[in-house]
Amino acid sequence: MFNLLFRFEPTALLWLVVAFVATVIEVSVPHFGSAFVAAGAIAAAAASFLGYGLTVQLSAFIIVLVVSLVTLRSRLLGRLGGPGVPSRTAPLVGRHGMVTQDVEPVLGTGRVTVGGEDWAARSTDAIPSGTKVTVVGADGIVLEVRRA
Repeated sequence: MFNLLFRFEPTALLWLVVAFVATVIEVSVPHFGSAFVAAGAIAAAAASFLGYGLTVQLSAFIIVLVVSLVTLRSRLLGRLGGPGVPSRTAPLVGRHGMVTQDVEPVLGTGRVTVGGEDWAARSTDAIPSGTKVTVVGADGIVLEVRRA
C-alpha cells in the first residue's frame, strides 16, 4: 500500500508542473483561461498516477479542459467581471432640459442642456431652440427628447 501511494510517475510529475505553471499564469494575469488548463493537467496527472497510458491522459486533459471551459467560463466572468462601466446618460432619463440648438429629426441634429451639461439630442419631432424638453431615452451619448 505504501508503494502504491508514493510511486514515482514521470508523466504525472510533468502534468503537475503544467498545472503549476498554468496556475501561476492565471494568478499573475487573470483571464479565466489558464485555470482550465490547470484543471485539465490535474486530471491528466491523476490518470497517469492511476497507471493509464498517454492516450488516456491526453483524453482526460482535453475533456476536462473543454468541459470546464464551456460550462464555467461564462458563469465566472458574469460573477467576477463586475457590472461594467456605468452609463452617464441613464440617470438623465426623465429629467427636463432646454433646447440650445434646433432639434431636426431629418438631419438628426440638435443640442440640449440637461443638468447644466450640453448633450447631443434627437427627436421624432422638430423642436426649436428655447423649448423645454424631457429626456425619454438615450442612445449612447445622444439623448432622445420630446417636448415637455
